[in-house]
Amino acid sequence: IQQASGVPMGDDYAPAVLFEFADFQCPHCAQFVTFFQPLIKERLVDTGLMRFVRYDFPLSNFPHSFLAARASRCAGDAGKYWEYHDVLYGRQPTWSAEGDPLAAFVDYAEVVGIDRAAFSQCLQSDQHAEEVTLNVRLGESLGVRATPTLFLNGERLEVTDFADLERRVLAAAGQGAATA
Repeated sequence: IQQASGVPMGDDYAPAVLFEFADFQCPHCAQFVTFFQPLIKERLVDTGLMRFVRYDFPLSNFPHSFLAARASRCAGDAGKYWEYHDVLYGRQPTWSAEGDPLAAFVDYAEVVGIDRAAFSQCLQSDQHAEEVTLNVRLGESLGVRATPTLFLNGERLEVTDFADLERRVLAAAGQGAATA
């Protein structure tokens, strides 16, 4: 039986683990990626304090979300998940407005150095559909209703800004209060 699998970044044995349930077509998720993720990577993941795991949670009100989630997984097959993730969010206003973003998704694969034919074949199949669906079911079982939704060491987390997130991660990692 296949289980939900997020896409990890960071040390398997980091003392804190942050789960993000996100939708590539969600504007709030794009803001999170723009303003939080570079700091998360630099100050929490790269320092070994935290492991970050992204789960797909395509929302039904965004018509291209499920395809975008599958596209990112196809990019992951080529070892370029995070690069593709960044391009999808960076170009979200463009592909979100399209009637069918399939061609754009294939173009983005080429931008990050993935073979067009292999990527296109993956995307035009139903590859990764079950995996994305299992991610959604996991999120639903945890009470996720909107994106982005964060869990720190298994506890749902509401944060107002990066300093708040960093303080909570440091506490969860046993590092005490954040120092300025």
